[in-house]
Amino acid sequence: MATSQPTAPAKRKTPAKSKAKAQTKGGKLPHTKDTYMRWFREMYLMRKFEERCGQLYIQQKFGGFCHLYIGQEAVLSGMNEAMRPTDRVITAYRDHAHPLVLGTDPKLVMAEL
Repeated sequence: MATSQPTAPAKRKTPAKSKAKAQTKGGKLPHTKDTYMRWFREMYLMRKFEERCGQLYIQQKFGGFCHLYIGQEAVLSGMNEAMRPTDRVITAYRDHAHPLVLGTDPKLVMAEL
């Protein structure tokens, strides 16, 4: 049986460089304002949709499990941006937001619940 105490991780001698700064060219952002706004709208829709799902679940408007996607919206917006037209997505868990970002009417997704 080991009796030694775990050691703390080594400290960095220099601070980590920001990836955001490294990806800019001449102070310009790597994407257009329209792209950033689209991502924001996607994330906002996903968040509001998932918040409403949580409310309805608490009110027992539907049964079963309700694993929300709150806090993961940027992952899905980024994935959607990187996908090629031939890519396919299969989900099985926390999957309410996926059809939203792919353009499905939120009413249809809510009806599935």
